[in-house]
Amino acid sequence: MTNWGLIGASTIAKEWVIGAIRATGGEVVSVMSTSAERGRAYAGEQRIAKSVTALADLLDDPKIDAVYISTTNELHRDQALAAAKAGKHILCEKPLALSLDDARAMIAAAEAAGVVLATNHHLRNAATHRAMREAIKAGRIGRPLSARVFHAVYLPPHLQGWRLDKPEAGGGVILDITVHDADTLRFVLDDDPVEAIAFSQAGGMGKAGLEDAVMGVLRFGSGTIAQFHDGFTTKFAETGLEVHGTEGSLIGRNVMTQRPTGTVTLRDADGEHELPLDHRNLYETTLAAFHAAIAGKGTPSATGEDGVWSLATGLAVVEAARTGHAVRIEPGLRAP
Repeated sequence: MTNWGLIGASTIAKEWVIGAIRATGGEVVSVMSTSAERGRAYAGEQRIAKSVTALADLLDDPKIDAVYISTTNELHRDQALAAAKAGKHILCEKPLALSLDDARAMIAAAEAAGVVLATNHHLRNAATHRAMREAIKAGRIGRPLSARVFHAVYLPPHLQGWRLDKPEAGGGVILDITVHDADTLRFVLDDDPVEAIAFSQAGGMGKAGLEDAVMGVLRFGSGTIAQFHDGFTTKFAETGLEVHGTEGSLIGRNVMTQRPTGTVTLRDADGEHELPLDHRNLYETTLAAFHAAIAGKGTPSATGEDGVWSLATGLAVVEAARTGHAVRIEPGLRAP
């Protein structure tokens, strides 16, 4: 059994990750919150044996094999570096950090310590996205030419907080949602983005100059172009991902979501075909792959390198929206 420590008493851990850890053979034995009161209450509600207020107290616990980092984005780097130094495997929320240098430092520290570092990009584990990837690899739509992502949602009040009013924490819709689009597109297309253009919007929810919606286009290495629309302000839209090729189109609906739901339709010369889907909990798939990776059996579903790619794309979108110019996407990773 893998014993986990939570760095951050977060909503996502409560709603999704703790259950996924337990469902895949792990257990959460400690949680760190800088608020002792919040930590005690959280531990009691989630049946976690121990709560601490200092990172060192969690990392010094010999019972803990792995940590899940779900604090605000500006804290990820230092917490991950400390976890790696302590010999703990690391599952980190996206974005990995606020700069590419910091994200690459996290990867280097994990490699030096011999621990697994993974990014919690859950959407690549959706049955819908896996079916789309397989259909493209099988040639069912010919050569992909273009894609469209609809990921404009309404950010519920209990999640608004720092995402809308703390630029220094990496708030705003781009580093929260566009990074997920980038990872999902990379996974589905099996291709890397090379350039971004974008316009951002302040629609009234974001404060301190933070964007709460963005539209843009990514160009991929193969020449495929992908349009995206992300938002915190959109109450009544559905999510979707489409990929259009020379011989057909894949139409995914209600697929950019944490829930195991959605449909994928293949449209080609023979008509419309619903792709068969085996819906499973996305986070359980993530944790099963992570537990296997730390046992030396395979790799995480989204590695640290995948996290660097999505961060590089998000930062390029931020810069493109700021300047009004196309921006190259350059993760600066070592060649494999």
